[in-house]
Amino acid sequence: MSETVSRRSALRLTAGAIAVAAAATGGLLPLTPAAAAGRPGAGAGAGPRVERLIARLTLDEKISLLHGATDPGSLGQAGYVPGVPRLDIPPLRLADGPAGVRITEHATALPAPVLLASAFDPELARRYGQVIGREGRALGQDVLLSPMVNLIRTPYAGRNFETFSEDPLLASDLVAAEIRGIQGEGLIATVKHFALNNQEKDRNSIDVRADEQTMHELELRGFEAAVEAGTGAVMGSYNKVNGTFACENPALLTDILRDQWGYRGWVMTDWFAAHSTAAAITAGLDMEMPDGTYFGTALKSAVQNGSVAEAYVDRAVRRILSVMDRFGLLDGSAPPRPDRDAAAGAAVALEVAKAGATLLRNEHGTLPLDGGAVAVIGPTGELPFVSGGGSAHVVPDHADSPLDAIRARARGTVTHTLGEDLFGKAIPASAVSPAFDSEGQTVAAGKTWEYDGSLTVGEDDEWTFVLHFSSAATARPKVLLDGEELFPLAAGYGEYFSGGLVAVDPDGLGVRRKTLQLAKGAHTLKITADGGDAGLLFRLRRITGATRAQDIADAVSAARAARHVVLFAYEDATEGLDRTTVALPGHQEQLIRAVAAANPRTTVVLNTSSSTSMPWLARTGAVLQMYYPGQEGAAATAAVLFGDSDPGGRLTQSFPADDDHHPVAGDPRRYPGVDGTEEYSEGIHAGYRWYDAQGVRPLFPFGHGLSYTSFAYSEPGTCWTHDGLEVTFTVRNMGRRTGVAVPQVYVGPSPDLRLDQAVRVLGGYRRLVLRAGERRRVTVRVAARTLSSWDARRHRWVLGTGRRTVWVGASSGDLRLRAGARVGGGHR
Repeated sequence: MSETVSRRSALRLTAGAIAVAAAATGGLLPLTPAAAAGRPGAGAGAGPRVERLIARLTLDEKISLLHGATDPGSLGQAGYVPGVPRLDIPPLRLADGPAGVRITEHATALPAPVLLASAFDPELARRYGQVIGREGRALGQDVLLSPMVNLIRTPYAGRNFETFSEDPLLASDLVAAEIRGIQGEGLIATVKHFALNNQEKDRNSIDVRADEQTMHELELRGFEAAVEAGTGAVMGSYNKVNGTFACENPALLTDILRDQWGYRGWVMTDWFAAHSTAAAITAGLDMEMPDGTYFGTALKSAVQNGSVAEAYVDRAVRRILSVMDRFGLLDGSAPPRPDRDAAAGAAVALEVAKAGATLLRNEHGTLPLDGGAVAVIGPTGELPFVSGGGSAHVVPDHADSPLDAIRARARGTVTHTLGEDLFGKAIPASAVSPAFDSEGQTVAAGKTWEYDGSLTVGEDDEWTFVLHFSSAATARPKVLLDGEELFPLAAGYGEYFSGGLVAVDPDGLGVRRKTLQLAKGAHTLKITADGGDAGLLFRLRRITGATRAQDIADAVSAARAARHVVLFAYEDATEGLDRTTVALPGHQEQLIRAVAAANPRTTVVLNTSSSTSMPWLARTGAVLQMYYPGQEGAAATAAVLFGDSDPGGRLTQSFPADDDHHPVAGDPRRYPGVDGTEEYSEGIHAGYRWYDAQGVRPLFPFGHGLSYTSFAYSEPGTCWTHDGLEVTFTVRNMGRRTGVAVPQVYVGPSPDLRLDQAVRVLGGYRRLVLRAGERRRVTVRVAARTLSSWDARRHRWVLGTGRRTVWVGASSGDLRLRAGARVGGGHR
């Protein structure tokens, strides 16, 4: 058991103390005063309106506010909590929303949060939040289940695109700004997933073990920043933390969240993440979602039999009603719901996509594109890749094709070839016996269609079978090849978490795939399709070695005939599933090598969720990382490719060279865990800190990103101001065009601390737009918190005093300036 858990009593005793930041060695930094909210029956700052309501609520009414229910007038949102009409307590509708409001209606599909983070611009994050906040209220929602601030710890995590960074400072800045934007529009924000939910693999059961210093210096910093920004709600995670499920973990929900940070909002579960009644509510959980398995009838019985004091129910109700009161939902003072401003949302979506576009490589002036023919290659060059799958998916107002945007901007001819087939080609009629219409088989409602025949394969080959179907997943055709079912229904929520792009074809049909090696000869093929209530349309297609070879040959021919190649590569991530490799899926690596060999002026545009290995990198002219760019991604991509916009993004995560060289590689205890337990044994050395500590060179370092101009850094200076460190330097645009610079300040370890410290940590950053030849003197303030380490013996932040090294550079791997700084006294 970690000290965080075992020292709970000590934390409670010291949580109310206030210390003054000291300049002397080992000075303790101040803690937030404890809130009375941690005790059952305490008022926790609730107003008289809330207390009067609690006094009038029946036990049944109180409990109805503590769990989800079926919405009688659903808007397609994720959750619903009924109000109490008798007392004019309105219901709450809760919508997913990492990249826009996720309901059945149209909303602005914003770029993925990882692309937002790449701009290194908290003000832009605030405006991103404003769009979601306004639209959430306009679309009838009260609570947004976002933002996510879990750190990017493993490159395989399926939700890396939904969060911000591997660095706690950057993540903290952005989550606080986004929450202020969301809640400034009157929508309640929910920071998630509290805590240490850094993978999807076994997320419902994995026991994450981390020591106290690691937790506070890395993962918890973003959540603390969200609390300081006033987040109305916190969502507990699925996993266990140091042996106890997060949603019933008193060390997290009371000792840290309430007593240390003074949090006064409410805590809800992730969907179906509750595991108990008494343990959960006494630990500090307030709301079970999306139903009342543990906080419904079971909670009422526990109160009635005395195993749970009603004061705990009152405490949870008080927390929920206090937030509702704060947002004007109890007295009618909340402003009227606004109309959607789709144009304003689209403008922000476009700005974010351009600001976060990250140019990783640009050799021999490959970009910006000049005149001449352009060959666009790849399925996502034609199909807009808007978002990842799962709870981040939004129904966009529109999503244009990158191909169309490039054609509208280019001065020369623009062609498109597939390169990599996502949706398959027709199975030749000669290959199946008896013949059937595999390209458009219809089954009438209430009817069943059956096929019993054979498929003949001309040679040993890898086949990918692609099933397209119009009906709900529970009614899709059953296809058996040699007795093996090719497309079984996934267990649990697996069908829901099926991907963002590749799970739906351009006609809107659902898609499933199965790849296997087939031997030459005949194979039995059986299909059963049920028309259900609405009828069914399905197609069965294939991708083979022969079709792949032809697709690549066509792409190579197009590349040779063009001056420029823009090759779009993809990786389709989704909640609920982790990646198995950092390599691009399918046969895209083979495609890139072949095309780049035919035309060295090849730009690879990456629509991927997270870091990607690039064994083909040296053959390409340029690589542009666009992640999942939202509904305006086509326009943003074209603007950057043609130089209408400088690529303003920088990497918020290190890109490893391959699957064998990154912080969790080679140690299954770190990822994905052994015997149900995952260990954060890298400690505070996560992300770029691990690369520095191990002397391993990443493919691209944290903070990396190129501009279409170049910048020089000079004249560093430092000054301790008793509550932080001021670092000054000059940045000059050395090129002939306006460009974006993102200078970053890193700070080395303190000689006065006998605690584990990183080689260097990000201390601060600035996003600058400089005209050609412009010089600017810049000051970056490094906060005392960033200069501190968590002392697990004292359960405190301790200032890292003494002589420390400061670097200024363009990334963690490109440090241009170096200076000394005296922390805790003196100057320079």
